[in-house]
Amino acid sequence: MTAPLLEVNDLCIARAGQEVVSGVSFALQSGSDTAVIGPNGAGKSTLVQALVGLLPHHGGTIRLLGHTLPRSGRLPREVRDQVAYLPQKLLLDGRFPLSVSEFVRLGCSPCCNRRKAVPAALERLQVSHLRRRLLSELSGGELQRVLLAFCTVHPRKLLVFDEPRTGLDPQAAVQLQELLQQLRLQEGLTILQITHDLSMVRRSSDWVLCLNRSLCCQGPPEYTLSREELERLYGRDYVLYEHSHHH
Repeated sequence: MTAPLLEVNDLCIARAGQEVVSGVSFALQSGSDTAVIGPNGAGKSTLVQALVGLLPHHGGTIRLLGHTLPRSGRLPREVRDQVAYLPQKLLLDGRFPLSVSEFVRLGCSPCCNRRKAVPAALERLQVSHLRRRLLSELSGGELQRVLLAFCTVHPRKLLVFDEPRTGLDPQAAVQLQELLQQLRLQEGLTILQITHDLSMVRRSSDWVLCLNRSLCCQGPPEYTLSREELERLYGRDYVLYEHSHHH
């Protein structure tokens, strides 16, 4: 079996002197789609930010693409170019007149042939018709596709998302998920995403990390999304509420 793309052992992360993620261990296989679920304040965003080099960790190890990350969290250049991260809220200043094409070009690596790579990325994500539009003029669904084009304008190994469907209407959310699956199959991408959409996790994730500061459990959706495990993770009231809304 090939070595995992990402291997995390006994990871501990503190923020403002408080330990927010404690003793977390898991591995991501290349080409997999892993969901991180858990209640608000469970440390999900903190975890993924440490994995992509935005936060330091004070205990345990993170091994990504064959490199052990320093405690400071800074990714080595050769790793950084192969990882794309989309935060939950991307603050784009509407007064900054950036077109879709110009924005996607910013995602190119130095060795990228921009003249070919940008149109190809726009076409792959079905946003070629938006290339001259300003970012500030896009709908939520259009912006998510453009952000994906920015992330994949040159080949990456790992895409990390924090709630990619926030603010999207149900149809746009489904379309975004289909696009992600298509990219995963065509480009061999590995996906790690924080989500609250458990029905989407059931449909498309291979593996689920149930996090509430430490890992309550991990495994395939049929195990992790059982009623017993969800009650352990979110509490009984949440599960009863979810249950009554989905039937």
